Amino acid sequence: MLPQEVCIGAGRTMRMAAMALVVLFSLSGCLIKPHALNKEDVKARVVKDFQAISSVEEPIVGPINLYEAVARALKYNLDAKVKTIQVQLAHQQLNIAHYSLLPHVSANAGFDGRNNFAGGVGQSIITGRQAVEPFTSAEKNITSGNLALSWDVLDFGLSFVRAQQAADNVMIAEEEKRRIAVRLVQEVRSAYWRAVSAERVLPRIQFLNESVTTALASAQRIVDQKLQAPLTPLNYQRDLLNIQREVRRLFRELSTAKTQLASMMGLPPGTPFDLVIPPRETVVPVINLDSEKMEEQALMLRPELRAIDYRKRINAKEAKAVFLELFPSLKVSFGGYYNSNSFLFYQNWLTYAAQVSWNLLSVFRTPAKLKAIEAHGHMLDTQSLALSLSILTEVHVGAAQFVHAKEEYQDARNYQRTQAAIVEHTRNMWVAQRTNDLTLIRERVSDVAADVRLDAARSGLETAYATLMASLGEEAVPAIMGEQNLAELTESIRKYWEPSGSTMSEAERRSDGHAIPVAQ
Repeated sequence: MLPQEVCIGAGRTMRMAAMALVVLFSLSGCLIKPHALNKEDVKARVVKDFQAISSVEEPIVGPINLYEAVARALKYNLDAKVKTIQVQLAHQQLNIAHYSLLPHVSANAGFDGRNNFAGGVGQSIITGRQAVEPFTSAEKNITSGNLALSWDVLDFGLSFVRAQQAADNVMIAEEEKRRIAVRLVQEVRSAYWRAVSAERVLPRIQFLNESVTTALASAQRIVDQKLQAPLTPLNYQRDLLNIQREVRRLFRELSTAKTQLASMMGLPPGTPFDLVIPPRETVVPVINLDSEKMEEQALMLRPELRAIDYRKRINAKEAKAVFLELFPSLKVSFGGYYNSNSFLFYQNWLTYAAQVSWNLLSVFRTPAKLKAIEAHGHMLDTQSLALSLSILTEVHVGAAQFVHAKEEYQDARNYQRTQAAIVEHTRNMWVAQRTNDLTLIRERVSDVAADVRLDAARSGLETAYATLMASLGEEAVPAIMGEQNLAELTESIRKYWEPSGSTMSEAERRSDGHAIPVAQ
């Protein structure tokens, strides 16, 4: 073949290849276009989510007590599930980091073919004439394969540091999960007692409205008929209206508690359920209000502070990684190869090599990286101080609120007992016809209002107690729940919360033998 023909053939081949590439790029640009979701996709997502929300994994079989309410919230609350999944994700990322510590092992196989032999000739440098006949050293079709192992010492060191950081991220996710659990228990406890108060009040609200309506009508009749001086029945009406307004305000605040509790427990909206109504005369929560010990416990156990401690460790390990990057990289490799080309003298062979490389410019960027790490550490220290101050404030505010709530509960209980005694004496006087109907009705209405105040005060006391426990960072649930079902988890929480149990407090578990008094 003449040189001119060879050039023409090569040019034609390149033009065809270029045209093929242009056509492929044009087609790829036309194939991908943005498109909105259609109604069927959105509807399928809505149906799937609604079915997931409406399903109850463990149906309600009886009245729900506080322990079961907490257990359901921990197992089925969506916020708690998100944190659980985040912990699982952090563990998987740690597993991935472990694999990065291993050497790289690559297996390759290939095929190389052509329609003619790859040949060549030799040319004399002196005369310019062809020195040898055209020859080839490769077959038309060749298969090859290799299995090679390589290991970079510097990459191993950096991967080890990254794995340690991934392990700290797992602990951060665990602390975030604990924070959500503590907050969820606090909210469930508050909502449960408010729902209990509402359940107690509901049967008597109707009586209150009927009694107030009857009393107001009687008072108005007295005013209209001028049976008494106008000021007396008007004052009586004002007292009844004030009592009715206060009770309705309290009931309005408590009426949504059951719906909120159902949402926290992961129950579908509108799911009917009953609550275990504890007696009014139950043990009042007791806690050691030693300010110094409460501050120490909060600073030791609050998950927010512990998460910052782990972030500080991650930042310190980042400084180690920067220093490791200053060292040269040593890469060693070893592999076995195979080639089917029969012209090769050895079709199987082993290779081994070592290579050292060093990025000299890394020396110049290291100071900037270290300054960034130092600035990040300073930010974490300041953030920790600010959060510590905020937590200490929460502890003192929570303690003050608990004391006030306890006093309000004692006052409400004394008031309710006094009012009950007054109602009993008034009823006896009414039976003996020594007082009128209006007085008896007013005292009965006041008795309902006293019960409502007592329930509201008890709910406020339980809420204040839960808030204080959350501010102290006290572990609200057993640390190891595992794969317990609802009944087992409920029983575990009951044993964990019972004062008579032998379970150590979270402070005793986490401190080195220095117990801090907590809820008794």
